[in-house]
Amino acid sequence: MSSPLHLFALCVLVLFIKMLGISCYQGFFRLRHRAFTNPEDAGFFQRPANAQELLPVSRAAKAWANDLENIPLFFVLGGLCLALDAPAVATAWLFGLFTVARVMHTLMYLGGRQPWRTLAYSAGLACLLGLAGLVGAALLPIR
Repeated sequence: MSSPLHLFALCVLVLFIKMLGISCYQGFFRLRHRAFTNPEDAGFFQRPANAQELLPVSRAAKAWANDLENIPLFFVLGGLCLALDAPAVATAWLFGLFTVARVMHTLMYLGGRQPWRTLAYSAGLACLLGLAGLVGAALLPIR
């Protein structure tokens, strides 16, 4: 395995663990407060259903939704960079920076920290644009 592939695999693993953590975070708050919006969940715990989610659960759900808009693009663009043998150093930096940016975005989202959340989002987006540029450069080499 090549070094960029190892780093990509590590980044995918970190992002998986981060997303799993968001799910556990939501479950923790729902169970801790026995607060559920789904009637069947509330009924299982012999509680009335809540009209709305707890704030930490709602924030985590929004962070999760944002991940679903960005992380699949990373998987695809990263895989294309590897398949097209894009420059290893640039690819590795973008993989690492994207992963750090997404972890920071989640932490800032859960903590309600602005402007840091937006800065982390923007850094991740810049990495995606960089990966797209590397894919484009690999497809249309300048001679």
